[in-house]
Amino acid sequence: MNQTVLNTDHGDFSGQQVVALVPHISIRAFCDDERTLQAIQAAAADRRMARAHVQIHMGGIPAAIQTFQGELTPNVIMVETAANRDLVAAGLAQLAQVCGPETKVIVIGHLNDVLLYRELMRQGVSEYLVAPVHQLQIIESIAALFHDPAAKPLGRIFAFVGSKGGVGSSTLAHNVGWYLSRQLNTDTIITDLDLAFGTAGLNFNQETSQGVADALSQPDRVDQTLLDRLLTKCGDRLSLLASPGAIDRDVHVEASSRRRCAEYVGAVDQIHASAR
Repeated sequence: MNQTVLNTDHGDFSGQQVVALVPHISIRAFCDDERTLQAIQAAAADRRMARAHVQIHMGGIPAAIQTFQGELTPNVIMVETAANRDLVAAGLAQLAQVCGPETKVIVIGHLNDVLLYRELMRQGVSEYLVAPVHQLQIIESIAALFHDPAAKPLGRIFAFVGSKGGVGSSTLAHNVGWYLSRQLNTDTIITDLDLAFGTAGLNFNQETSQGVADALSQPDRVDQTLLDRLLTKCGDRLSLLASPGAIDRDVHVEASSRRRCAEYVGAVDQIHASAR
């Protein structure tokens, strides 16, 4: 579990506007109380959580431990518990044994206890909320974990480069991207940097826009909204940032343009394919 600063401020959120967007992440919530489940369901339906994949279960910490003994942990795990301090600490210690090192854990408890707070921080919990929770409080807490300037980038970049056309770099990239999205349930973007002969759209049988060419040719306009418009969805977790695949269009690409695009799609795993 990844340690960050805890926050036990749980004031009135009824009139507060939360503007931060939750990035492309996976969230698994394990509730003990029906009211908490409803609050998380309402948060998951909010437009600020549109990019996140949320699954909600009952069962609290024991259910989370049982689930992740045989599955990879998501970006965020939310667990609710009404147990006392010692039982909460013991349960989270068991959960830590099955958590990946980059997974962030948010605990929803029913105790406003400073000693519990300190113990959770020592164990590496990312956030502690005192029930009952409001949907906007949940959204703000999750978004804050990833909008911290000191937070590590969420995604990784895998680059496939061929020394010349026809050696299979695109085929490998497309298959690895498909595998990450389908078999590992990871949000993945395949970015086709072979601007003249790119085949990502053809291989996935998709009608694509100019995609990556538009993004690279207008680096000053690149932001999350533009990239969302240029992406082509190939499934729940796979998207294409396709190339035009046209030899009659000359696109001048600055190194800074690639870096800027990578920054905005860096919340998910990226597969880059190009031929030299």
